[in-house]
Amino acid sequence: MSNTSIVDEIVARARKAQARFEDGATQDRYDIVAQAVGWAIMEPAHNRQMAELAVQTTGLGNVTDKITKNHRKTLGLLRDIAGVKTCGIIAEDPAQGITEIARPIGVIGAVVPSTNPVATPANNIINAVKCGNAIVLSPSPKGIAACETLIGHIYTEFDKLGIDHDLVQMIPPPGDKAKTQRMLEITDLVVVTGSQDNVRRAYSSGSPAIGVGAGNVTVIVDETADLADAAAKIKASKTFDNATSCSSENALVVVDKIYDQFVAAMVKEGGFVVDEILGEKVVQRLWPDGKLNRLVLAKDADVLIKELGLQGEVPEGTEFIAVPTDGIGPDHPLSGEKLSRVVALYRAADFEEARDIAARILAHQGAGHSIGIHTKRDDRAVELGQVIPTCRVIVNQAHCFATGGSFNNGLPFSLSMGCGSWGGNSIDENLHWKHFMNITKVVREIETVEPDVDEIFSEYWARAGR
Repeated sequence: MSNTSIVDEIVARARKAQARFEDGATQDRYDIVAQAVGWAIMEPAHNRQMAELAVQTTGLGNVTDKITKNHRKTLGLLRDIAGVKTCGIIAEDPAQGITEIARPIGVIGAVVPSTNPVATPANNIINAVKCGNAIVLSPSPKGIAACETLIGHIYTEFDKLGIDHDLVQMIPPPGDKAKTQRMLEITDLVVVTGSQDNVRRAYSSGSPAIGVGAGNVTVIVDETADLADAAAKIKASKTFDNATSCSSENALVVVDKIYDQFVAAMVKEGGFVVDEILGEKVVQRLWPDGKLNRLVLAKDADVLIKELGLQGEVPEGTEFIAVPTDGIGPDHPLSGEKLSRVVALYRAADFEEARDIAARILAHQGAGHSIGIHTKRDDRAVELGQVIPTCRVIVNQAHCFATGGSFNNGLPFSLSMGCGSWGGNSIDENLHWKHFMNITKVVREIETVEPDVDEIFSEYWARAGR
């Protein structure tokens, strides 16, 4: 059997399983299978086992936070899809004569990252089966063990319901680009989270594709902000799962009037602001050969401090490192994504300069993903939404908890954030259930609605002449 023929076989089995799943389907069938997948990851013993395995095999994040992430992301998704109609007739519009019918896409191909090797595939699987699809996963090499374990738990739940295992499959190890490429080419929709190289390959595969852009979250703290609240939320977000999230703060832009007070508030939360000499050391250790040092990626604070050579330089209880800088662009790596408990710290004369600094950072990296602001002036948040190339403006919230959906905001729960045209993506919203189905429209004749030409052009003619 050739290297990629196993992928053909897996997808063929998935097509047969999906056809059986769709045949005579009811909403209850789709819903109960989605719940089965949810319980496979949320069952406490399973959750802990997979969180421990994920940290052990990827070396990224920490167990406690992964348990929280697996639980909350899945619970939030199940809340979002509860009661949502994804089978049969989902809408009737008598006035327009249109009936909408939900239809499965078929076989979904999903590429999932090592940063979230359990929560992301579970999210994709739940969305896929909720809409009547089969799904094939291609995990990153380091995420294979966690993904295999997740699927094993899903099969246990499927057996309780008599559901075909072939509805959810993964490309067997060893993983390689050829197998993933074949999956991208022969599935009905591909969903890619993580490597931007994989995103580009998905968009050029010939299959319909949803890929999400790179994060490089920039957060403004203005002179009206509740500084203690802002510092606490930034600390909680920046340190959660050791900054594995694409929604973790990478740059803080602080208005001069409250800069010193904010730094003091951040220090109380376990932040340490390095001086210029230590800042140079951090940059050298974080990018020793021009690439991010894997020894510090998504590591606990003590490991990070040791690898950055900061033992004895930082106080006991330091949780994250802030590096003052004013550089932006390819020659200034601090202005990009760091995937670690390190954040760049910029000082701005006022809000207008803070806005401009943030725009320049996101133009360098992270366009389309998201920006945050801590402020009491909602008009400033709206202004950011009007002038910054971003799909989300997160206001007075811990960014990594808020961007992917939270129980106290209205975004759908997701681990994949579309970045719109700014980020080279086909969607500008959080990936969720509606992206996993087609809608057929039955269209009937209605009373003719045809305007008069004079009615359409009267305003234009009045201004410009005929």
